[in-house]
Formats: sequence, C-alpha cells, structure tokens
Amino acid sequence: METQSQGGFLIAKIHQLSQRIFARILRDANLTELNPAQGRIMFVLWRADNISIHELSKRTILSKSTLTSMLDRLEQAGFIKRVPSKKDRREILIQLTEKNKLLQEKYVDVSKNMTKIYYNDFTVEEMNNFENKLQKILENLIKYNKKKV
Repeated sequence: METQSQGGFLIAKIHQLSQRIFARILRDANLTELNPAQGRIMFVLWRADNISIHELSKRTILSKSTLTSMLDRLEQAGFIKRVPSKKDRREILIQLTEKNKLLQEKYVDVSKNMTKIYYNDFTVEEMNNFENKLQKILENLIKYNKKKV
C-alpha cells in the first residue's frame, strides 16, 4: 500500500498553532491594535508602501472583496490611507500613515521572535532549503488555482 504524504496536513497544523502563538505574543507585547490577519497586510505594506490594491491582493493572496473590507477597517483605525494614483486615475494606492509607522518597529520585533521560534535548531542552510521548498509548494498551488478559476 502506498503511504500518503502528510505535507498538507502538517502545514495546516503549523498554520493553526503558529496563529495561536503569534496572537499570544502580540497580546504579551501589548500590541492589540492589529489582529494577525491585518498584520499580514501590514507586513506586505511595510516592505512595499504605496502599492495598488491589485498588487496588494496578489502579494497577500487575499481576494479583492476580503481585502477591501480589511482595508476599510485599517483606514478607519488610521493605519493606512487610500490615495488616487497620479499615473492612472482608476487605480487606488495604499499608503501607510505615521500612526502605522510608529507600530512597525514593535511588530517587526514580534515577527523576529516568531522567526526564532520557527527556526530553532535549524542551520542557515536548512532554513534556506526549507523556505525554497515552501516557495515551490506555494507556486504549485498558485498555478493550480489559476487553472481552476
């Protein structure tokens, strides 16, 4: 009998447990302004501020409808602002506000803490190999999803 791979099951378990731990670390650091899902959006914006909603959707792999409602909440809380593009009036860009930039350093520290937890006892080579494999899995899933849409 062929043994069944557990990769997807393990990824789901890792996701669930890491979300729980990340939320606890955020609480312990008294960072309750953003929930983990909003933090995912902010993570992308901290790396590339002033990007279109379309690009943000691609980078977060969130549907535009889900992303729009999350951006509404982030904008109401004063973390982002929507700005019309000067190049294309139909395009809206997402920019960070000063309020957000003040929190960024604290969230980066929490993220570094999570990275230490994830990669405890990994060599740099193991970490790089692992991330390359994860990237390949993500690319496979994206490719498959595009065929089915």
